[in-house]
Amino acid sequence: MSRFSTERATMTFAGTMVLVSVALTHWVHPLFIWFTVFIGVNLIQSSFTGFCPATMVMKKLGMPTERELATKE
Repeated sequence: MSRFSTERATMTFAGTMVLVSVALTHWVHPLFIWFTVFIGVNLIQSSFTGFCPATMVMKKLGMPTERELATKE
């Protein structure tokens, strides 16, 4: 049985937030586009720095990384 890793959860979370921000931009107010921009900038900076606040929260909650899952199997 495969468990959800922090890496997969982060991708799921980021994709969900992009879709939510686009929906808010479309149905609530056009300035929510800045929320989408913020998410994109955060994804770019985390790809360069390796720092992602969402991943840190998931690790604190006890979610395993891909590496931890691979060593358990």
